[in-house]
Amino acid sequence: MNDKILVLDFGSQYNQLIVRRIRELGVYSELVPHDISLDKIKQDPSIKGLILSGGPHSVYDQDSFTVPKQLFELDIPILGICYGMQLMAHLLGGYVEGSQHHEFGKTYIDLIDENPLTAGLGKTTSVWMSHGDQVKVLPPFFVCTAKSSATEHVMMRHLARRLFGIQFHPEVTHTEQGLYMLEQFVKLTEASRTWSMTTFIESQVEKIQNTVLDQQVILGLSGGVDSSVAAALLDKAIGKQLTCIFVDHGLLRKNEGQEVADYFNQNFQLNLVVVDAKGLFLEKLKGVENPEDKRKIIGKTFIDVFEAETKKLKNATFLAQGTLYTDLIESGTKHAKTIKSHHNVGGLPKEMNLKLIEPLNTLFKDEVRKLGQALGLPEALVQRQPFPGPGLAIRIIGDVTEEKLKIVANSDQILRDEFLTHGLNQSVWQYFTVLTPIKTVGVKGDNRSYEYVLAIRAVTSIDGMTADFAHIPYDVLSKVSSRITNEIKGVGRVVYDITSKPPGTIEWE
Repeated sequence: MNDKILVLDFGSQYNQLIVRRIRELGVYSELVPHDISLDKIKQDPSIKGLILSGGPHSVYDQDSFTVPKQLFELDIPILGICYGMQLMAHLLGGYVEGSQHHEFGKTYIDLIDENPLTAGLGKTTSVWMSHGDQVKVLPPFFVCTAKSSATEHVMMRHLARRLFGIQFHPEVTHTEQGLYMLEQFVKLTEASRTWSMTTFIESQVEKIQNTVLDQQVILGLSGGVDSSVAAALLDKAIGKQLTCIFVDHGLLRKNEGQEVADYFNQNFQLNLVVVDAKGLFLEKLKGVENPEDKRKIIGKTFIDVFEAETKKLKNATFLAQGTLYTDLIESGTKHAKTIKSHHNVGGLPKEMNLKLIEPLNTLFKDEVRKLGQALGLPEALVQRQPFPGPGLAIRIIGDVTEEKLKIVANSDQILRDEFLTHGLNQSVWQYFTVLTPIKTVGVKGDNRSYEYVLAIRAVTSIDGMTADFAHIPYDVLSKVSSRITNEIKGVGRVVYDITSKPPGTIEWE
């Protein structure tokens, strides 16, 4: 059994990133509810440390999330981050209050006392803040080890126990020495660093086999990174018990349907069923403009098609999906708020006739790519940019029609061609086109035109949790715009989206 560090979930949108960072350091980590039983922690010798995540509440509120005070008496290192630090201070005799000087974003802090987490660092470092409350009075036996211009107690440590508090977020890349600080904490736990994709494959194969037994599994195969890696992992675990159903819903990128079928027929031993459902999905989406409605319609129709196919298969019991950690957190966890529903988690009927199995739902996108490499998938597939389950339907703002799908598919192909030509396909994490419902006046030849505005979206990111718009050279944007407006009927103007995440999401819908 791997040693592990648990992250207690208090509702922060960044809590999954803490898990990811600990895994990067070679120690298995998982997110658990903050109300996990104290006895369960005590009875598991593989738990070598605890991290209390951030969260949107205030510790002094009547209904705020909390933990038993006895948690801090365990003989293991505990790190409180943001809300976690405030909760630690509150329960152990300190005082937390709302501050008039809120801190959000990049902040410089002064390291003023010894702390194992910052040992070896200089006197100043930049961190990422996101808080309104702060610890005004430290608990007994704690000392302050860092401060900022607006916050008196930015870091604290217990003089005798291995208890630490951090007001900022070390898990985000914006904190200059955040990963270093987390590594220092991991060292204090003395957890063995045995976590890797090899161990993940071994544990998941065993878990899948014990769950599935001799029953049949159906996987929705889209040809994207997530479903392809899930297929390879399931194939390794259960072989011919896996049937992959590729539903061609007509919402894929140009020529993608045929490419998916050809690739998996030629390179896998999977049972592959191809379903042509283009007409069905277009009919279901007719006149639907609300993005959440579109997602749920696509999700339900997807499952309906699956269920129709399962009736043709003997002993089909499980439906596998390539759901990731980021899908779950953006769709809302037990303590985190919903940002948007995802195709893999938001559109399932309440009475689905299949049991759900999600072998990748503890991994981030970059971890899935590493898993794909470890499973022997080709680099071209593993490094393929993310593509949403609802496909081009959510890259059309408003109702979906066959004409609009052609515009988005063809413009997306032009964008991909030019990015490949100019060597941007690897440095930009995700890039695509979005058709807006806006039409503007233009001139084509000697005639007045009145055509759609099309937007280009290109972002740099590591895991999709945060992203910045890509700084694409103007000459490339100019070439893309010229080709789109000249080659695609119906588009008269091209704009470039310069919104980061947050505040925006990567997809427009």
